[in-house]
This record gives sequence, structure tokens and C-alpha cells, in this order.
Amino acid sequence: MNVEMRGIWKAFGANVVLKDVSFAVKGGEICALLGENGAGKSTLMNILGGVLPADAGEMLLDGSPVIFHNPAESLNAGIAFIHQELNLINDLAVYENMFIGRELVQKNGLLDAQRMIRETQAVFDKLDLDMDPKTMVRDLDASYKQIVEIARALMMNASIIIMDEPTSSLTEPEIERVFVMMRALKGHGVGIIFISHKLKEVMQVCDRFAILRDGKRVAEGAVNEVTTDDLARFMVGHDIRTMALQRQRDTAHEVLRAESLSDHKFFHDISFSVRAGEVLGVTGLLGDGRSELFQAIIGAGSDYAGQIYYEGKPVKVRSTTQAVDYGIGYLPRNRKENGILKDMNILENGSIVTWPRLAKFGLINRLRQNLEFDAQVNRLRIKLEHKSDRITNLSGGNQQKVVLAKWLSTRPRLLILDNPTQGVDVGAKEEIYDIILDLADEGVAIIVLSSEAQEIIRVCDRALVMYHGALQGEVSGDSMNEHDIMRLATGAALN
Repeated sequence: MNVEMRGIWKAFGANVVLKDVSFAVKGGEICALLGENGAGKSTLMNILGGVLPADAGEMLLDGSPVIFHNPAESLNAGIAFIHQELNLINDLAVYENMFIGRELVQKNGLLDAQRMIRETQAVFDKLDLDMDPKTMVRDLDASYKQIVEIARALMMNASIIIMDEPTSSLTEPEIERVFVMMRALKGHGVGIIFISHKLKEVMQVCDRFAILRDGKRVAEGAVNEVTTDDLARFMVGHDIRTMALQRQRDTAHEVLRAESLSDHKFFHDISFSVRAGEVLGVTGLLGDGRSELFQAIIGAGSDYAGQIYYEGKPVKVRSTTQAVDYGIGYLPRNRKENGILKDMNILENGSIVTWPRLAKFGLINRLRQNLEFDAQVNRLRIKLEHKSDRITNLSGGNQQKVVLAKWLSTRPRLLILDNPTQGVDVGAKEEIYDIILDLADEGVAIIVLSSEAQEIIRVCDRALVMYHGALQGEVSGDSMNEHDIMRLATGAALN
């Protein structure tokens, strides 16, 4: 199947988000759809997926005009949309998830489980996938959940599959597993639209690219004719810095020191320290225990043995409220699940942590609340229309900045950032890096948790590398490179 979108326009009120955009994908190719957060990618795909109508323009399937009034019509035409938040039910088996909403039944009205298992297995065999259809979804790792979604799309005879940030929360081996599946689909004549901010992955798996900026298509072409720097420049409209961003600065007193921290499950015998004005990286492969370690440190995770010293004094932080009182901020790994409150507006999300400080006799000082948030909006260059809008109206990068604003409003002395640029476009990444470095210049102790070695290299003064819950080594200076980081992250020692 070949899909073509011509001259697509879409506006929400006075905000025009798509301006005469044309886009095409054909069966048997993987096409990257790229752009900064807010560039119009999701809107364009929602039109293709039948979620939204276009204001103007046309869509063609194999040369014939079509209009989709709802997602079901798009799916019936052979277009499947796999969203970033997977639509799987953990408490059901794989084969049951494969047939949700279209269950097979026997003549007596009972579910035909055996037939659903057989048909699921047939799809798995076609994809050369070694998986038991009776496996419970909750027992699968993230990559296999992604693959189940892909297999389900294929079972529904999808000829075009839209994949929205499919690798955002996967480890390197899991990413490669998904890529193997994508290449298999390509070999079966399926066209894939790959939406991602990870340009290195685009170079690995995609054939073509199309780039949106400010609602317009600004570039397209063959992936093998460009570099990641080219793609980044097309996305933001200017060259992106690639060098390390560390600055020479005087680090002051020790802010946090951990001695022999262990919880006997996620991490064991961890000792480290961080000083005021220092950017300390903590990296490794996903599942290495670093998130659990720092959640425990701020009182949001498991109990642990060992000792923490904060500003030179032994402490035991037992809650996030106590962490805030100490001057510790924590930006969580998963923004959508743990960082934002979807039912609250932008202002509420950006100031909720400071409500106790702003309240008197149970009433929040609205003037101070607005003034303090406005200061963070200006500082972080948050793009918004109205503070009263829902937080979900913002792009991913601006949502992340609001979460960051929330913690900066507490005036932290120690700020822990868990994957601060996950799901954020290249332009917003650079802005967040600058914010991190500016905070360090102001004397804030910064800890950056990240699986991206390049991110650690660019922004951190030194880095700790974890492996299976243990501290495997430390890198700095000449040893702060991808090769040495990966050696440590996979359990090898440095020579």
C-alpha cells in the first residue's frame, strides 16, 4: 500500500499547526517523521489515523482519495497507529491482547481460546518470533510488549504502521529486538512511519525521512544521503552543538555523601559524593538500579542500609516532603506517569510543590504563586498560551520544562534529574543542558541519571557507571568517552 497526504492544513482556533504539508510513505519502506515537539508530527499522524479531520488537503491510498471519520475507518483501510503509551492489558495473556475488541467465539457463544492461540502463533511464526501466546503480558519486558503491539497490527492486516517513539523507554538490546521486527515487517511489504527524537536510531533503521518545523515540511530525502547533524539542523533551523559543554568552575563544599548504601534488591554497597556546583552523571544500562537508588535516597523508594550525609550531617530522608524541606529536588524518569498531573493546569503543575510555602491559613497566595511561576517561565523559556490551559496541551519538551520549573521553584541545593531529556527533541535538549549548567554555575549540586552516554559526556563533570546494582567505576577527563562508559556498563573493567 502507498499512502500520500497532499496540502494538509489544520488549525486549532487561531493556532495553525499544519501549513500545506505533504507526506508520503509506501509499502516496504521505513520512513522517519521528524521534528521538534510542537512541529505538527502528532497532528499529521492523527489525521492519517482518523483521530482528527484535516481542514484542507487530501489523502490518497494507492492513488484513490479517502477520508477517515474515525480511527476504526483508518484501521479498516490498513493503517495501524501504535502509540507511545501501549494499549495492552497486563493481566491478560498475549493472545487475549491480540484479539481485544474482536474476540473469536464458538457457536455456543463462548470464547474460542484455542483458535485465538493458533492464529496468534501463526502471526508469530510469520515474523519468526519465539514467544508463547499464552504468556501473561505483565511478564514481558518493554520490547516484547512493543512487539506484541506490532504483531497485533499485522494480524489486523495493517499495511502501514505508525510507530510513535517506540524505543523511548527501551534498553539497547531491546531496541535492537524491535528493529529486527521492523526490518521483518519491511520485508513483508509493510510500510512503517517511525517517529523518534533519537537521530542515531533513524540512521540505523530508516530508509527515508521527512522533517516538519513550525507546521511546515522543510526537508525530505534518503537517510543514507545525510548525517545526524544534517537532520538536527533541519529540525531546529540552525546548527546544533555537539561538543562537550562542561565549564571550568570552582566546586564548593560537599552537599551529599552516600556510604555503603544497599537495599539487597536493586542496589548494593554504593558510595559516592557530589559537591556544590558539580554536575555528576550516573549511567549504565536500563535496569542497573540507579533510579531505585536515588528514589530511596529521597524517601520515595525502598528502605536501605548504609548512611547518607547531607551538608555534612547524617540524615535519613523518609519522604519526598522531607526531601523538599532539606532542599532536594527530584525530576522523575517518566514524565507522563510521575511528573505531571494531567487533570491540573500548567500553573498548578508548575507550582504544586511550593503550595505549603505559599499558603497561609489554608489559602494560597495567588499573587506570589503567579509571580514565581512567571519567573520560571521566563527563565526556562517555556512556550505556552495560557497558564490556565491543561498541561497536556503543551509539547513534551515544554511539559518537561514545567516539571523542572516546579522543582526550581523550591530553590534546591541538590537537584536530581532522572533522564531529563527523555522524549524531548534536539532543540529542547540543548535548552535543558544550558539550564543544568547555569544551575551548576549558581552553586546547585546536580546529579544527572541517563542511559545516553553522549548526554553524560556533554553535560557532566564526571560520571559513575553502574552495573547490576553495583558501582562499576567512575569516568572523567579522557576516560569520559562512549567506549569506556559502555565497557563499565556491561560489566568489564577499564584497563
